[in-house]
Amino acid sequence: MAPNSFRPFYNLLFSMQFSFKRVLCILLVTLSGVIHPLFAQKKPYNVLVLYSDDQRYNTVHALGNDVIQTPNLDRLVRKGVAFTRAQTMGGLHGALCVPSRAMLHTGRYLHSLHKTGDMIPAEHTTLPEYLRTKGYQTYAIGKWHNDKASFARSYEGGAALFFGGMHFPEKGGQEHPQFVSFDPSGQYKEPNQNAETYSSELYANKAIRFLNGQTPDAKPFYCHVAFTSPHDPRTPPEKYRKLYPKEHIKLPPNFLPKHPFDNGELEVRDEKLLPRPLTEDEAKEELALYYGMISELDAQIGRILDALDKSGLTQQTLVIFAGDNGLAVGSHGLLGKQNLYEHSMRVPLVISHPSLPQNQRVDALAYLADLFPTVTDFLGLPVPPTVESQSLYPYLKGTKKPGRDAVYYAYRDLQRAVRTADNWKLIKYNVKQQETTQLFDLNKDPYETTNLADNPAFRLKKQQLETRLVSEMKTYHDFLDFGKPNWGKQP
Repeated sequence: MAPNSFRPFYNLLFSMQFSFKRVLCILLVTLSGVIHPLFAQKKPYNVLVLYSDDQRYNTVHALGNDVIQTPNLDRLVRKGVAFTRAQTMGGLHGALCVPSRAMLHTGRYLHSLHKTGDMIPAEHTTLPEYLRTKGYQTYAIGKWHNDKASFARSYEGGAALFFGGMHFPEKGGQEHPQFVSFDPSGQYKEPNQNAETYSSELYANKAIRFLNGQTPDAKPFYCHVAFTSPHDPRTPPEKYRKLYPKEHIKLPPNFLPKHPFDNGELEVRDEKLLPRPLTEDEAKEELALYYGMISELDAQIGRILDALDKSGLTQQTLVIFAGDNGLAVGSHGLLGKQNLYEHSMRVPLVISHPSLPQNQRVDALAYLADLFPTVTDFLGLPVPPTVESQSLYPYLKGTKKPGRDAVYYAYRDLQRAVRTADNWKLIKYNVKQQETTQLFDLNKDPYETTNLADNPAFRLKKQQLETRLVSEMKTYHDFLDFGKPNWGKQP
Protein backbone atom coordinates (compact mmCIF):
# COMPACT_ATOMS: atom_id res chain seq x y z
CA MET A 1 0.00 0.00 0.00
CA ALA A 2 1.18 3.54 -0.69
CA PRO A 3 2.39 5.69 2.22
CA ASN A 4 -0.35 7.60 4.05
CA SER A 5 0.85 10.88 2.64
CA PHE A 6 -0.07 9.74 -0.87
CA ARG A 7 -3.60 8.48 -0.13
CA PRO A 8 -5.28 11.77 -1.07
CA PHE A 9 -3.64 11.49 -4.48
CA TYR A 10 -4.97 7.95 -4.92
CA ASN A 11 -8.48 9.05 -3.98
CA LEU A 12 -8.21 11.80 -6.54
CA LEU A 13 -7.16 9.29 -9.19
CA PHE A 14 -10.31 7.23 -8.69
CA SER A 15 -12.50 10.14 -9.78
CA MET A 16 -10.51 10.98 -12.94
CA GLN A 17 -10.66 9.57 -16.44
CA PHE A 18 -8.49 6.47 -16.75
CA SER A 19 -6.42 7.85 -19.63
CA PHE A 20 -5.29 10.72 -17.39
CA LYS A 21 -4.89 8.40 -14.41
CA ARG A 22 -2.18 6.41 -16.16
CA VAL A 23 -0.12 9.57 -16.65
CA LEU A 24 -0.45 10.56 -13.01
CA CYS A 25 0.30 6.99 -11.97
CA ILE A 26 3.78 7.23 -13.48
CA LEU A 27 4.50 10.32 -11.41
CA LEU A 28 3.06 8.70 -8.28
CA VAL A 29 5.10 5.54 -8.69
CA THR A 30 8.23 7.62 -9.20
CA LEU A 31 7.58 9.55 -6.01
CA SER A 32 6.53 6.69 -3.76
CA GLY A 33 8.33 3.72 -5.25
CA VAL A 34 5.20 1.66 -4.57
CA ILE A 35 2.63 0.44 -7.08
CA HIS A 36 -0.99 0.44 -5.94
CA PRO A 37 -2.74 -2.85 -6.84
CA LEU A 38 -5.17 -0.94 -9.06
CA PHE A 39 -2.24 0.13 -11.25
CA ALA A 40 -0.32 -3.14 -11.26
CA GLN A 41 -1.91 -3.76 -14.66
CA LYS A 42 -1.79 -1.65 -17.80
CA LYS A 43 -5.51 -0.90 -17.71
CA PRO A 44 -8.36 -1.37 -15.20
CA TYR A 45 -10.43 -4.52 -15.59
CA ASN A 46 -13.54 -4.77 -17.73
CA VAL A 47 -16.73 -6.46 -16.48
CA LEU A 48 -18.95 -8.66 -18.66
CA VAL A 49 -22.25 -9.88 -17.16
CA LEU A 50 -24.15 -12.68 -18.93
CA TYR A 51 -27.62 -12.95 -17.39
CA SER A 52 -30.16 -15.65 -18.21
CA ASP A 53 -33.92 -15.53 -17.63
CA ASP A 54 -35.69 -18.25 -15.57
CA GLN A 55 -32.74 -20.64 -15.51
CA ARG A 56 -32.68 -22.80 -12.41
CA TYR A 57 -29.51 -23.84 -10.62
CA ASN A 58 -29.31 -27.47 -11.77
CA THR A 59 -29.18 -26.87 -15.52
CA VAL A 60 -25.42 -26.86 -16.12
CA HIS A 61 -23.78 -30.12 -17.18
CA ALA A 62 -20.50 -29.46 -15.34
CA LEU A 63 -22.40 -28.85 -12.10
CA GLY A 64 -24.13 -32.22 -12.04
CA ASN A 65 -26.82 -32.42 -14.72
CA ASP A 66 -25.79 -35.35 -16.90
CA VAL A 67 -28.64 -34.89 -19.37
CA ILE A 68 -28.25 -31.28 -20.42
CA GLN A 69 -25.58 -30.19 -22.93
CA THR A 70 -23.90 -26.90 -21.95
CA PRO A 71 -20.31 -27.05 -23.23
CA ASN A 72 -19.74 -23.31 -23.00
CA LEU A 73 -21.13 -22.86 -19.51
CA ASP A 74 -19.00 -25.89 -18.60
CA ARG A 75 -16.04 -24.00 -20.01
CA LEU A 76 -16.81 -21.04 -17.75
CA VAL A 77 -17.14 -23.37 -14.76
CA ARG A 78 -13.74 -24.91 -15.52
CA LYS A 79 -12.16 -21.47 -15.73
CA GLY A 80 -13.91 -19.94 -12.76
CA VAL A 81 -15.56 -20.17 -9.38
CA ALA A 82 -19.07 -21.63 -9.21
CA PHE A 83 -21.27 -20.68 -6.26
CA THR A 84 -23.41 -23.78 -5.85
CA ARG A 85 -25.83 -22.31 -3.31
CA ALA A 86 -26.57 -18.92 -4.89
CA GLN A 87 -30.09 -17.61 -4.34
CA THR A 88 -32.56 -14.99 -5.27
CA MET A 89 -34.68 -13.67 -2.41
CA GLY A 90 -38.17 -13.90 -3.92
CA GLY A 91 -40.59 -11.15 -4.83
CA LEU A 92 -43.78 -9.30 -4.04
CA HIS A 93 -45.54 -10.06 -7.31
CA GLY A 94 -45.52 -12.86 -9.86
CA ALA A 95 -42.74 -11.43 -12.05
CA LEU A 96 -39.85 -12.49 -9.82
CA CYS A 97 -37.28 -11.32 -12.34
CA VAL A 98 -38.19 -7.68 -11.58
CA PRO A 99 -36.98 -7.58 -7.95
CA SER A 100 -34.22 -10.07 -8.72
CA ARG A 101 -32.75 -7.70 -11.29
CA ALA A 102 -33.27 -4.68 -9.04
CA MET A 103 -31.37 -6.47 -6.26
CA LEU A 104 -28.51 -7.35 -8.61
CA HIS A 105 -28.33 -3.81 -10.02
CA THR A 106 -28.38 -2.08 -6.61
CA GLY A 107 -26.93 -4.56 -4.11
CA ARG A 108 -30.02 -4.01 -1.94
CA TYR A 109 -32.29 -6.62 -0.39
CA LEU A 110 -35.94 -7.28 -1.27
CA HIS A 111 -37.69 -5.12 1.32
CA SER A 112 -35.20 -2.27 0.82
CA LEU A 113 -36.19 -1.84 -2.82
CA HIS A 114 -38.73 0.76 -3.85
CA LYS A 115 -42.07 -1.01 -3.29
CA THR A 116 -41.96 -4.13 -5.52
CA GLY A 117 -38.70 -3.23 -7.26
CA ASP A 118 -40.22 -2.25 -10.59
CA MET A 119 -38.74 1.22 -10.30
CA ILE A 120 -35.20 1.89 -9.10
CA PRO A 121 -35.25 5.39 -7.58
CA ALA A 122 -32.42 7.84 -8.10
CA GLU A 123 -31.24 7.45 -4.49
CA HIS A 124 -30.52 3.73 -5.11
CA THR A 125 -27.25 3.71 -7.02
CA THR A 126 -26.96 1.01 -9.67
CA LEU A 127 -23.68 -0.76 -10.40
CA PRO A 128 -23.32 0.59 -13.96
CA GLU A 129 -24.31 4.06 -12.78
CA TYR A 130 -21.59 3.92 -10.14
CA LEU A 131 -18.97 2.63 -12.56
CA ARG A 132 -19.76 5.48 -14.94
CA THR A 133 -18.54 7.85 -12.22
CA LYS A 134 -15.28 5.87 -12.13
CA GLY A 135 -14.51 6.31 -15.82
CA TYR A 136 -16.20 3.18 -17.20
CA GLN A 137 -18.16 2.99 -20.42
CA THR A 138 -21.41 1.19 -19.67
CA TYR A 139 -23.23 -0.79 -22.33
CA ALA A 140 -26.43 -2.85 -22.14
CA ILE A 141 -27.95 -5.46 -24.43
CA GLY A 142 -31.27 -7.26 -24.12
CA LYS A 143 -33.79 -7.28 -21.29
CA TRP A 144 -34.27 -4.51 -18.76
CA HIS A 145 -37.29 -5.27 -16.58
CA ASN A 146 -37.14 -2.15 -14.42
CA ASP A 147 -37.97 1.47 -15.23
CA LYS A 148 -36.51 3.34 -18.20
CA ALA A 149 -35.26 6.25 -16.08
CA SER A 150 -32.94 4.01 -14.06
CA PHE A 151 -31.70 2.42 -17.29
CA ALA A 152 -30.96 5.84 -18.83
CA ARG A 153 -28.82 6.99 -15.92
CA SER A 154 -27.01 3.63 -15.79
CA TYR A 155 -25.93 3.19 -19.41
CA GLU A 156 -24.25 5.40 -21.95
CA GLY A 157 -24.73 2.93 -24.78
CA GLY A 158 -26.59 -0.20 -25.77
CA ALA A 159 -28.27 -2.24 -28.49
CA ALA A 160 -31.28 -4.52 -29.05
CA LEU A 161 -32.97 -3.40 -25.84
CA PHE A 162 -36.15 -5.00 -24.55
CA PHE A 163 -38.15 -3.21 -21.87
CA GLY A 164 -40.52 -5.89 -20.67
CA GLY A 165 -40.94 -9.31 -19.14
CA MET A 166 -41.16 -11.79 -22.00
CA HIS A 167 -41.44 -12.10 -25.77
CA PHE A 168 -45.10 -12.99 -26.17
CA PRO A 169 -45.82 -15.25 -29.17
CA GLU A 170 -48.37 -12.81 -30.65
CA LYS A 171 -45.67 -10.12 -30.69
CA GLY A 172 -42.97 -12.19 -32.37
CA GLY A 173 -41.94 -14.59 -29.63
CA GLN A 174 -38.36 -15.71 -29.19
CA GLU A 175 -38.07 -16.28 -32.95
CA HIS A 176 -38.67 -12.63 -33.89
CA PRO A 177 -38.17 -10.70 -30.66
CA GLN A 178 -39.22 -7.10 -30.30
CA PHE A 179 -36.55 -4.58 -29.39
CA VAL A 180 -35.71 -0.89 -29.42
CA SER A 181 -32.45 0.79 -30.29
CA PHE A 182 -30.46 2.76 -27.73
CA ASP A 183 -31.86 6.27 -27.23
CA PRO A 184 -29.39 8.79 -25.75
CA SER A 185 -32.33 10.91 -24.57
CA GLY A 186 -33.65 8.03 -22.48
CA GLN A 187 -37.20 8.46 -23.82
CA TYR A 188 -37.51 5.23 -25.83
CA LYS A 189 -40.63 6.40 -27.62
CA GLU A 190 -39.85 4.78 -30.95
CA PRO A 191 -42.02 1.85 -32.02
CA ASN A 192 -40.73 -1.64 -31.33
CA GLN A 193 -38.84 -3.44 -34.04
CA ASN A 194 -38.93 -7.18 -34.67
CA ALA A 195 -35.65 -8.99 -35.27
CA GLU A 196 -35.15 -11.59 -37.96
CA THR A 197 -32.97 -13.72 -35.68
CA TYR A 198 -33.70 -15.73 -32.55
CA SER A 199 -33.49 -13.68 -29.34
CA SER A 200 -30.28 -15.17 -27.92
CA GLU A 201 -28.53 -14.91 -31.26
CA LEU A 202 -29.64 -11.28 -31.61
CA TYR A 203 -28.20 -10.37 -28.21
CA ALA A 204 -24.99 -12.33 -28.85
CA ASN A 205 -24.52 -10.57 -32.19
CA LYS A 206 -24.74 -7.18 -30.51
CA ALA A 207 -22.38 -8.23 -27.72
CA ILE A 208 -19.81 -9.50 -30.22
CA ARG A 209 -20.07 -6.27 -32.19
CA PHE A 210 -19.44 -4.30 -29.00
CA LEU A 211 -16.43 -6.43 -28.02
CA ASN A 212 -14.95 -6.24 -31.52
CA GLY A 213 -15.22 -2.45 -31.36
CA GLN A 214 -13.01 -2.11 -28.30
CA THR A 215 -9.66 -0.40 -28.96
CA PRO A 216 -6.49 -0.39 -26.85
CA ASP A 217 -7.14 3.20 -25.75
CA ALA A 218 -10.84 2.70 -24.98
CA LYS A 219 -12.12 3.20 -21.47
CA PRO A 220 -12.74 0.02 -19.44
CA PHE A 221 -16.25 -1.29 -19.91
CA TYR A 222 -19.15 -2.73 -17.99
CA CYS A 223 -21.23 -4.72 -20.48
CA HIS A 224 -24.51 -6.26 -19.32
CA VAL A 225 -26.00 -8.87 -21.68
CA ALA A 226 -29.46 -9.88 -20.44
CA PHE A 227 -30.96 -12.78 -22.40
CA THR A 228 -34.68 -13.58 -22.50
CA SER A 229 -34.03 -17.32 -22.64
CA PRO A 230 -34.96 -19.87 -21.29
CA HIS A 231 -38.09 -17.92 -20.27
CA ASP A 232 -41.21 -19.09 -22.07
CA PRO A 233 -42.45 -19.26 -24.77
CA ARG A 234 -40.34 -22.42 -24.82
CA THR A 235 -39.67 -22.61 -28.53
CA PRO A 236 -36.04 -23.66 -29.10
CA PRO A 237 -34.77 -23.79 -32.69
CA GLU A 238 -35.16 -27.23 -34.21
CA LYS A 239 -31.44 -28.01 -33.93
CA TYR A 240 -31.65 -27.73 -30.15
CA ARG A 241 -35.11 -29.20 -29.83
CA LYS A 242 -33.79 -32.42 -31.36
CA LEU A 243 -31.11 -32.74 -28.68
CA TYR A 244 -33.72 -33.83 -26.14
CA PRO A 245 -36.25 -36.44 -27.26
CA LYS A 246 -38.84 -36.41 -24.50
CA GLU A 247 -38.70 -40.20 -24.19
CA HIS A 248 -35.11 -39.79 -22.97
CA ILE A 249 -36.04 -37.21 -20.31
CA LYS A 250 -36.12 -38.45 -16.73
CA LEU A 251 -38.49 -36.64 -14.41
CA PRO A 252 -37.08 -35.41 -11.07
CA PRO A 253 -38.13 -37.12 -7.83
CA ASN A 254 -40.32 -34.14 -6.92
CA PHE A 255 -42.54 -34.35 -10.02
CA LEU A 256 -46.23 -34.23 -9.07
CA PRO A 257 -49.38 -34.03 -11.21
CA LYS A 258 -50.51 -31.07 -9.11
CA HIS A 259 -49.44 -29.18 -6.02
CA PRO A 260 -50.78 -30.84 -2.83
CA PHE A 261 -52.36 -27.68 -1.38
CA ASP A 262 -53.22 -24.11 -2.32
CA ASN A 263 -50.02 -22.07 -2.14
CA GLY A 264 -51.84 -18.89 -3.15
CA GLU A 265 -50.59 -18.82 -6.75
CA LEU A 266 -52.06 -21.82 -8.53
CA GLU A 267 -53.92 -19.54 -10.97
CA VAL A 268 -51.01 -17.26 -11.94
CA ARG A 269 -50.15 -17.05 -15.66
CA ASP A 270 -47.20 -19.46 -15.42
CA GLU A 271 -49.40 -22.16 -13.94
CA LYS A 272 -52.02 -21.79 -16.67
CA LEU A 273 -49.63 -22.84 -19.43
CA LEU A 274 -50.83 -26.42 -19.01
CA PRO A 275 -53.96 -27.92 -17.40
CA ARG A 276 -53.88 -29.93 -14.18
CA PRO A 277 -53.26 -32.66 -13.38
CA LEU A 278 -50.00 -32.67 -15.30
CA THR A 279 -49.16 -35.92 -17.03
CA GLU A 280 -45.66 -37.35 -17.03
CA ASP A 281 -45.60 -37.00 -20.81
CA GLU A 282 -46.44 -33.29 -20.60
CA ALA A 283 -43.81 -32.68 -17.94
CA LYS A 284 -41.14 -34.47 -19.99
CA GLU A 285 -42.06 -32.37 -23.03
CA GLU A 286 -41.71 -29.14 -21.02
CA LEU A 287 -38.34 -30.20 -19.62
CA ALA A 288 -37.12 -31.18 -23.10
CA LEU A 289 -38.08 -27.76 -24.48
CA TYR A 290 -36.54 -26.02 -21.45
CA TYR A 291 -33.26 -27.88 -21.93
CA GLY A 292 -33.30 -27.06 -25.63
CA MET A 293 -33.64 -23.36 -24.83
CA ILE A 294 -30.70 -23.55 -22.43
CA SER A 295 -28.48 -25.38 -24.94
CA GLU A 296 -29.24 -22.71 -27.56
CA LEU A 297 -28.43 -20.01 -25.02
CA ASP A 298 -25.22 -21.85 -24.18
CA ALA A 299 -24.15 -21.80 -27.84
CA GLN A 300 -24.63 -18.03 -28.02
CA ILE A 301 -22.68 -17.52 -24.80
CA GLY A 302 -19.91 -19.56 -26.42
CA ARG A 303 -19.83 -17.15 -29.36
CA ILE A 304 -19.44 -14.23 -26.95
CA LEU A 305 -16.63 -15.96 -25.05
CA ASP A 306 -14.89 -16.74 -28.34
CA ALA A 307 -15.14 -13.08 -29.36
CA LEU A 308 -13.68 -12.06 -26.01
CA ASP A 309 -10.71 -14.36 -26.66
CA LYS A 310 -10.19 -13.20 -30.25
CA SER A 311 -10.34 -9.55 -29.22
CA GLY A 312 -7.56 -10.14 -26.69
CA LEU A 313 -9.85 -9.04 -23.86
CA THR A 314 -10.06 -12.22 -21.77
CA GLN A 315 -7.08 -11.39 -19.55
CA GLN A 316 -8.58 -8.01 -18.83
CA THR A 317 -12.21 -8.98 -18.26
CA LEU A 318 -14.12 -10.29 -15.25
CA VAL A 319 -16.91 -12.54 -16.57
CA ILE A 320 -20.04 -13.20 -14.51
CA PHE A 321 -22.74 -15.65 -15.52
CA ALA A 322 -25.96 -15.83 -13.49
CA GLY A 323 -29.67 -16.55 -13.72
CA ASP A 324 -32.30 -14.20 -12.31
CA ASN A 325 -34.46 -16.92 -10.74
CA GLY A 326 -35.32 -20.58 -11.21
CA LEU A 327 -38.40 -22.42 -12.46
CA ALA A 328 -40.46 -25.46 -11.48
CA VAL A 329 -41.16 -27.04 -14.92
CA GLY A 330 -43.21 -29.85 -13.36
CA SER A 331 -41.53 -30.09 -9.96
CA HIS A 332 -44.04 -30.12 -7.08
CA GLY A 333 -46.83 -30.06 -9.64
CA LEU A 334 -45.88 -26.49 -10.61
CA LEU A 335 -44.62 -24.85 -13.80
CA GLY A 336 -43.61 -21.36 -12.68
CA LYS A 337 -41.38 -19.64 -10.15
CA GLN A 338 -43.99 -18.19 -7.79
CA ASN A 339 -42.94 -20.43 -4.92
CA LEU A 340 -40.05 -20.79 -2.47
CA TYR A 341 -38.79 -24.27 -3.36
CA GLU A 342 -35.16 -24.84 -4.30
CA HIS A 343 -35.92 -25.12 -8.01
CA SER A 344 -37.27 -21.57 -8.04
CA MET A 345 -35.02 -19.76 -5.55
CA ARG A 346 -31.60 -21.21 -6.42
CA VAL A 347 -29.75 -19.96 -9.50
CA PRO A 348 -26.52 -20.67 -11.35
CA LEU A 349 -23.67 -18.27 -10.56
CA VAL A 350 -20.16 -18.48 -12.02
CA ILE A 351 -17.43 -15.83 -11.77
CA SER A 352 -14.34 -16.12 -13.93
CA HIS A 353 -11.07 -14.29 -14.49
CA PRO A 354 -7.52 -15.59 -15.17
CA SER A 355 -6.32 -14.18 -11.84
CA LEU A 356 -8.95 -16.13 -9.89
CA PRO A 357 -9.01 -19.83 -8.94
CA GLN A 358 -10.16 -22.17 -11.68
CA ASN A 359 -12.66 -25.02 -11.53
CA GLN A 360 -13.56 -24.20 -7.93
CA ARG A 361 -16.86 -24.78 -6.13
CA VAL A 362 -18.04 -22.61 -3.26
CA ASP A 363 -21.03 -23.78 -1.23
CA ALA A 364 -21.41 -20.60 0.84
CA LEU A 365 -24.96 -19.23 0.89
CA ALA A 366 -25.00 -16.27 -1.48
CA TYR A 367 -27.53 -13.82 -2.87
CA LEU A 368 -27.49 -12.30 -6.36
CA ALA A 369 -27.40 -8.92 -4.64
CA ASP A 370 -23.87 -9.80 -3.47
CA LEU A 371 -22.53 -9.26 -6.98
CA PHE A 372 -22.45 -5.45 -6.63
CA PRO A 373 -19.88 -5.35 -3.77
CA THR A 374 -18.07 -8.35 -5.25
CA VAL A 375 -17.42 -6.45 -8.47
CA THR A 376 -16.34 -3.27 -6.72
CA ASP A 377 -14.00 -5.25 -4.46
CA PHE A 378 -12.47 -6.98 -7.47
CA LEU A 379 -11.96 -3.61 -9.17
CA GLY A 380 -10.44 -2.10 -6.04
CA LEU A 381 -13.23 0.46 -5.63
CA PRO A 382 -15.07 1.48 -2.46
CA VAL A 383 -18.65 0.32 -2.04
CA PRO A 384 -21.35 3.02 -2.27
CA PRO A 385 -23.28 3.59 0.97
CA THR A 386 -26.56 2.49 -0.63
CA VAL A 387 -25.32 -1.11 -0.98
CA GLU A 388 -26.50 -3.56 1.72
CA SER A 389 -25.24 -6.93 0.50
CA GLN A 390 -22.05 -8.89 1.24
CA SER A 391 -19.05 -9.23 -1.04
CA LEU A 392 -18.13 -12.69 -2.32
CA TYR A 393 -14.62 -11.53 -3.14
CA PRO A 394 -12.97 -13.34 -0.18
CA TYR A 395 -14.26 -16.64 -1.58
CA LEU A 396 -12.87 -15.77 -5.00
CA LYS A 397 -9.43 -15.22 -3.50
CA GLY A 398 -9.58 -18.39 -1.43
CA THR A 399 -9.76 -16.53 1.88
CA LYS A 400 -11.51 -18.44 4.64
CA LYS A 401 -14.53 -16.49 5.75
CA PRO A 402 -17.54 -17.41 7.87
CA GLY A 403 -20.45 -17.20 5.47
CA ARG A 404 -24.14 -16.63 6.09
CA ASP A 405 -25.65 -19.24 8.36
CA ALA A 406 -29.08 -18.73 6.78
CA VAL A 407 -30.90 -17.18 3.84
CA TYR A 408 -34.43 -15.82 3.82
CA TYR A 409 -37.12 -15.84 1.13
CA ALA A 410 -40.46 -14.08 0.65
CA TYR A 411 -43.23 -14.31 -1.90
CA ARG A 412 -45.97 -11.69 -1.83
CA ASP A 413 -47.84 -11.82 1.51
CA LEU A 414 -48.47 -15.53 1.02
CA GLN A 415 -45.20 -17.39 1.63
CA ARG A 416 -42.11 -17.00 3.81
CA ALA A 417 -39.12 -19.34 4.20
CA VAL A 418 -35.70 -19.76 5.74
CA ARG A 419 -32.87 -22.07 4.64
CA THR A 420 -29.93 -22.73 6.94
CA ALA A 421 -26.31 -23.37 6.05
CA ASP A 422 -26.64 -26.88 7.49
CA ASN A 423 -29.34 -27.58 4.87
CA TRP A 424 -32.62 -27.39 6.72
CA LYS A 425 -35.52 -25.46 5.26
CA LEU A 426 -38.85 -24.22 6.60
CA ILE A 427 -41.62 -22.76 4.43
CA LYS A 428 -44.76 -21.15 5.87
CA TYR A 429 -47.90 -20.32 3.90
CA ASN A 430 -50.92 -18.19 4.76
CA VAL A 431 -53.56 -18.44 2.03
CA LYS A 432 -57.09 -17.25 2.78
CA GLN A 433 -56.18 -17.42 6.48
CA GLN A 434 -55.27 -21.08 6.12
CA GLU A 435 -51.72 -21.67 7.41
CA THR A 436 -49.50 -24.50 6.16
CA THR A 437 -45.94 -25.36 7.19
CA GLN A 438 -43.34 -27.46 5.40
CA LEU A 439 -40.03 -28.64 6.92
CA PHE A 440 -37.36 -30.31 4.81
CA ASP A 441 -34.01 -31.92 5.60
CA LEU A 442 -32.16 -31.00 2.40
CA ASN A 443 -29.23 -33.22 3.34
CA LYS A 444 -31.38 -36.34 2.92
CA ASP A 445 -34.13 -34.83 0.82
CA PRO A 446 -32.66 -32.27 -1.64
CA TYR A 447 -35.79 -32.37 -3.81
CA GLU A 448 -38.08 -31.39 -0.90
CA THR A 449 -40.40 -34.38 -1.17
CA THR A 450 -40.89 -35.33 2.51
CA ASN A 451 -42.54 -32.78 4.77
CA LEU A 452 -41.35 -33.28 8.37
CA ALA A 453 -43.36 -30.42 9.91
CA ASP A 454 -45.90 -32.69 11.58
CA ASN A 455 -43.43 -35.41 12.58
CA PRO A 456 -43.05 -35.34 16.40
CA ALA A 457 -39.41 -36.37 16.07
CA PHE A 458 -38.65 -33.01 14.43
CA ARG A 459 -40.74 -30.75 16.67
CA LEU A 460 -37.66 -29.03 18.14
CA LYS A 461 -36.10 -28.50 14.71
CA LYS A 462 -39.33 -26.98 13.47
CA GLN A 463 -39.45 -24.61 16.45
CA GLN A 464 -35.82 -23.61 15.90
CA LEU A 465 -36.42 -22.77 12.25
CA GLU A 466 -39.63 -20.90 13.00
CA THR A 467 -37.71 -18.78 15.50
CA ARG A 468 -34.96 -18.21 12.96
CA LEU A 469 -37.46 -17.24 10.27
CA VAL A 470 -39.01 -14.62 12.56
CA SER A 471 -35.51 -13.27 13.23
CA GLU A 472 -34.68 -13.11 9.51
CA MET A 473 -37.95 -11.35 8.76
CA LYS A 474 -37.02 -8.62 11.24
CA THR A 475 -33.47 -8.39 9.90
CA TYR A 476 -34.71 -7.83 6.36
CA HIS A 477 -37.54 -5.45 7.37
CA ASP A 478 -40.41 -7.71 6.40
CA PHE A 479 -43.81 -6.03 6.60
CA LEU A 480 -45.48 -9.21 7.88
CA ASP A 481 -45.56 -10.29 11.52
CA PHE A 482 -46.34 -13.87 12.53
CA GLY A 483 -47.30 -12.62 15.99
CA LYS A 484 -50.30 -10.72 14.65
CA PRO A 485 -53.64 -12.17 13.49
CA ASN A 486 -53.45 -13.24 9.85
CA TRP A 487 -49.74 -12.24 9.89
CA GLY A 488 -50.77 -8.59 10.09
CA LYS A 489 -51.94 -8.60 6.48
CA GLN A 490 -53.77 -5.57 5.24
CA PRO A 491 -57.53 -6.24 4.94
